[in-house]
Amino acid sequence: MAVVDSLWLPRSTCDVSCLPARSDEHVPVTTMVKRIVVTGSVVLLAVLAVPVLALLPQRHLIAVQRRLARAVLAGLGISHRAVGRVPQSGALLVANHVSWLDVVVILAHAPAKLLAKREVRQWPLIGRLAATLGTVFVDRSRPKTLPATVGRISAELAAGGVVAVFPEGTTWCGRMGGTFRPAMFQAAVDAAAPVVPVRLTFAQNGTPTTVAAFIGDETLATSLRRVVAARGLSIELKAHAKLYPEPASSRRVLARAATSVVAA
Repeated sequence: MAVVDSLWLPRSTCDVSCLPARSDEHVPVTTMVKRIVVTGSVVLLAVLAVPVLALLPQRHLIAVQRRLARAVLAGLGISHRAVGRVPQSGALLVANHVSWLDVVVILAHAPAKLLAKREVRQWPLIGRLAATLGTVFVDRSRPKTLPATVGRISAELAAGGVVAVFPEGTTWCGRMGGTFRPAMFQAAVDAAAPVVPVRLTFAQNGTPTTVAAFIGDETLATSLRRVVAARGLSIELKAHAKLYPEPASSRRVLARAATSVVAA
């Protein structure tokens, strides 16, 4: 299995110019503070509970993961919904990538393990929690480690698990997106597991918005402040029909098909 050629380190053409102009229609300061405190408390409680979470059976850990994600979204004042058949077992979920919120909304609706860049493992609090929840970390700067990462994902799929990946490799504003890179589709081919293309759409008071996009060189704190200050933010997760690898399928064929479905 040669997947090293599919390693990605893409750059998005989106930057801060893609973000909406500053609006005076923000939530009250007291509400913003409450949202930050509630969300921070949920994450901190989860981190403190890591030793306990690590001892839970997988089915119980998935239930806690879902409740935690929904609590974070509620704390931020974000509504969310899933459309279509969200996979509950044995599938590679591939989604467009707009924001750090993508991870939260996927975990709120799917019993998924995530693929994340190695650097996330070093993030304070979040890295420890991510590792406990079974996140698979990939070192994009070391091509030789990629086949092993694909192998781990393939084994998870073959065992009936759901793995969520963002094959664009970086975040985009949502109005435009990148091409799905083929590397991780090899895991679905090897495990003979279906691929479920997912489209994440952000809206503010019913109108498509880029307010939650995490792009350019901005910090997580800057993005968080913008999200907390946004009125009527909602996220829709739309799961499209499964793509089944054929015996002669290649990861590139699957990647192109999934890109077309999500872009449409």
